[in-house]
Amino acid sequence: MTSDAKRLPPWLRRPWPSSHSFQHTEETLSSLQLQTICTNANCPNKGECWGRGTATVLILGNVCTRNCKFCSVGTGKPTPPDPTEPARLAQMAGAMRLRYLVITSVNRDDLPDGGAGHFRDCVNEVRRQLPAMRFEILTPDFRDHQAEALETLTEALPFVFAHNVETVPSLYPQARSGGDYRLSLDLLRRARDRYRDTATKSSIMLGLGETDEEGTQVLQDLRQVGCERITIGQYLKPSRDSLDVREYVHPDKFAWWGDRAREMGFTWVQASPFARSSYFAERENTGRS
Repeated sequence: MTSDAKRLPPWLRRPWPSSHSFQHTEETLSSLQLQTICTNANCPNKGECWGRGTATVLILGNVCTRNCKFCSVGTGKPTPPDPTEPARLAQMAGAMRLRYLVITSVNRDDLPDGGAGHFRDCVNEVRRQLPAMRFEILTPDFRDHQAEALETLTEALPFVFAHNVETVPSLYPQARSGGDYRLSLDLLRRARDRYRDTATKSSIMLGLGETDEEGTQVLQDLRQVGCERITIGQYLKPSRDSLDVREYVHPDKFAWWGDRAREMGFTWVQASPFARSSYFAERENTGRS
């Protein structure tokens, strides 16, 4: 870790909200025993998002079958999918009066469909109870079952389809050893080809030691497979055992990255230190951020 990365810069410090909306979100999620990526990944936006009455739901449990070093979600042997989860998810969405729901999951390499069927069931049950709900699903790479998973998910359209490449290919051995950069690009390409009217989305973290040239190449690769939406944010170490931050990227540089992404043809861009895949996902489009 560089000396500049040992101290949190002022633009990454924010107060912890204690609003009624935050407390209502916390109580609703707890009462329905629902997991969120906000808590399991120690997301720095938890306070703000919960204060706005939004949360990104983590389905299929909180135990991942991989062990990515940028992430603090627990790893091990997961339990079988809970058939009551879709109904509890619908209850939560109704209680929080959500209009846009982001659903993500841990990697479930133990399941023959990678968890795609459970994604489908969650979307369909929430839609059955709340027909006006709009969805974004942030999926794992489905490894050896991409075609089958996308076929299963067809039954839950429409939604925004998101899958994160996370970082540049050269850093995969350290940061995302269980993933495969080309496999992630293949999934986004397959989704774009199969769901012709569906926006595809990805996300990349900065501050792990990537170069500008490498970051630019990732954006070009994403555009080449038809990805339309991009989130570019600062990597922040979520746990003691996670990778160290190599650099805190200045907000002005994020603005530069945002302009670069729009020049490449991305139609929806979030580029800022606190940007995450589901951060303000409900916005139809984004200007300079």
